[in-house]
Parts: sequence; structure tokens; C-alpha cells
Amino acid sequence: MNQLLVTLGTKLTERWLNLLVLPGALFLGVLAAGTTLGHAHWHDLPRLGEALDDLTARPALDRAGTAAVAVAAVLLLSSALSLAAQFLGSAVESFWLRESRFAFDHRRQRARLRAWERLTRERNAAIRDPATKAAEIRRLDRARARIGLVPPSRPTWYGDRLQAAGERVEAVYGLDLDAVWPRLWLILSEPAQRQIEAARASFTAAARLGAWSLAYLAVAVWWWPAVLIAAGCALVARSRAHESTEALASLVEAAVDVHGRDLAVLVGLEQADVPGPLPVDTGDRLSETFRKAGLFDTDDDAPGT
Repeated sequence: MNQLLVTLGTKLTERWLNLLVLPGALFLGVLAAGTTLGHAHWHDLPRLGEALDDLTARPALDRAGTAAVAVAAVLLLSSALSLAAQFLGSAVESFWLRESRFAFDHRRQRARLRAWERLTRERNAAIRDPATKAAEIRRLDRARARIGLVPPSRPTWYGDRLQAAGERVEAVYGLDLDAVWPRLWLILSEPAQRQIEAARASFTAAARLGAWSLAYLAVAVWWWPAVLIAAGCALVARSRAHESTEALASLVEAAVDVHGRDLAVLVGLEQADVPGPLPVDTGDRLSETFRKAGLFDTDDDAPGT
């Protein structure tokens, strides 16, 4: 039992250091360096060394108690900054996955849709032309897929990719993914659940890194090289968010492909010994069952009402 508690304590400490203390401490270090150097002396490392020497030479820091309080304050402040970054990361997630609500979003969505439709016309023309090589058709397919697998309905690729997963599942199987997914999740194997959770966690981590890029951008008010750090964080966050969104959407579709019929068998809408994919009419019935639509509807024209 003691060994178990020690192991759990070690893992919690490592997680606390990696997720909270280290990112916040790194930001505090950049902030301190930036405010010390400023724009005029942005590359003056000896100036930064002098500032550190002046700080360590203060008599108060010679006392063990004062030093312990200072270290504790840095740890707490680092944790607080990391928690703030997590909160801001949730806002970044919502921004990436937002629907078209404002004029800017509608303009961006229409621009993406026009580009998608233009590439679709070029692709269809290339397919009809016997002289077109297969490589050109594949290039047009990849170019259109970079915009969206289905006609864009949101201002961002991230939101459209997850939206495409639901539309593709409904087109092939007749399933309403919003209604079916919680039930399908219950019958997935633990390894499949872990992979989906890992993809989702990776997207959250990318959004959190995007939040840190905004924080470093604020430091650029005092120290312009922080812009480079912010740009690096933003680029990495964008790349990771793209990869994790693609992985998450693909895993969700794969879960339906592999286990959609199993769910229908458990519900009693399909026979276990009948091979083949989930029929569309069965998918429609599953969706209707899980939506529970009309459960509390009343007929005002019925006799006796």
C-alpha cells in the first residue's frame, strides 16, 4: 500500500511539474528577461547577468526562510499562469471549432466554399478529359481535401473536418452521429477508447499551446523578440491541432465503420450472423431510436383532450 501511494505521488508530482510548473516558469523567465532588457537592450545578455547578480546579492535572500518563500511563490505563480493558459486554451478550442455567427465568419466560410467549388469543377473537368493524367486528378483531390472533405459550412478547417465526420457517417450509414456516438462509445474496446482520448487530448494541448503564444505575444510589448517565440508556438500549435483533428475525425469514423453494426445487433435491429456493413435503413432506425424524438409529443386533436 505504501509503495502504491509513493508511485501515485510520484506520478502526480511529475504531471504537476510538466503541465503546470514548467510552462509557467518558462513564461515567467521570458517575462522577467524581457522586462529587464527592454527593446533598447534586447540582446544585452551581460545586462541580464548584472540584474541577476543584483538580485542574488540582496541580504533577504541569504535567509533560508525567505528563499523558501520566494521559491514557493514562483511555483504558485507558475501554476496559476498555467491554469490561466488552460482556461484560455478552452477559448482557443471554441474559436477553432466555432460556427459562422459573425460577418467575418460568414465571409471566410463563403471564401472557403468558393475555393472548394472551384477545385471541384476543375477536378470534374479533369476526370472528363481523357488526356488528363491520374497524377493531376490526385493533386486536385488533395488540394480540395486541404480545404474540406465536404462543402465547407464553418469558417475553419478544424470545425469542418469534425463536421465532415458526421456528414460522411450519415451519408454512408444513415446514422446521426450526435445521437449514436454516446452509445457507440460504451461498446468500444479500451484500446480504441484510449486512442480517441489521446487524439482529443492532443487537440486540447495544441489549443493550450496556442494560448501560450498569445501570452508570449503580450510580452512583446516590452521585449520584441518575444514575437518570435509567439510565432513559433503558434505554428507548432497549428500543426499539432491539424494532425490531432484529422486523427480524431478519422478514429471516430473508423469506430462507426467497425462497430456500427455491433451496436445495431446489441439493440436488436440486426442479426449477429448476417455479414456485411450496417444498412442505411438500420442506421436511420438507430438514429430515430436514440434521438427519442417525439417521446413527449401530444396530439391536441385526439379525442378526450
